[in-house]
Parts: sequence; structure tokens; C-alpha cells
Amino acid sequence: VQLQASGGGLVQAGGSLRLSCAASGRTANTYVMAWFRQTPGREREFVAATRWRTGTAAYTDSVKGRFTISRDNDKSTMYLQMNRLKPEDTAVYYCGAKSAGYFSAPDYYTWDWYEHWGQGTQVTVSS
Repeated sequence: VQLQASGGGLVQAGGSLRLSCAASGRTANTYVMAWFRQTPGREREFVAATRWRTGTAAYTDSVKGRFTISRDNDKSTMYLQMNRLKPEDTAVYYCGAKSAGYFSAPDYYTWDWYEHWGQGTQVTVSS
């Protein structure tokens, strides 16, 4: 499966952005898809994940109540709606996908569990 992330940009603190991750190729509803983010010198950090078939979602604590992960089955696209953005949300955001018949921690928040990655999209939040 190929992933194409988009939607990043520059926004002021308190603003909103919506990231998209379009999947193509051999897609299936057995996938778990996720958003991770990375800043220079740091490991890729889990943000949110969803089980494609059911829509079950999980979030890291720092984004709960501000970010929402969703998917559009018809468009084979996953989204990350980011509200009330903070400067500490600044990072390159990556979408990942893994063919899995389950949705369990710690797997879904471990970046190297995922098999496929998009190219990343920069999110910059100014204070």
C-alpha cells in the first residue's frame, strides 16, 4: 500500500489544521492506520491510531480532546483534525499503516510495528 500525506502548514497557536493520508494500492479494511510526529533529533512519536474496520481510535495523552482521527472508507483516506494547536505540536507528521487483525497496545503506538509510511507533512505552530 502507498500512503500520501498532506495538509500541513503554518498556523498560529490556537488554530486548526486537518491532515490527510490517502492510501492506494492493495488496501484492505484489516489495516490499522496511525499518525506519528517527529522533531529533529527525536524518535518518531505516536499521536493517534485507528482500526480501519471499526473506527476504534486511540490517542496520546497530549492531544486528547484536541485532535480527532477519522477515516473515509470510500476515499481510502485517513484524517487528523487538529484543533487548539500549540507550539509543541510543531513537527513533521507521518502516517503509517499495518495489516493487522487486532488493535492493541503497545503495538499500535510503536512506530516500527508499522509496515508502510507516507512521506511526512510539516506542521508549524507559531506562538
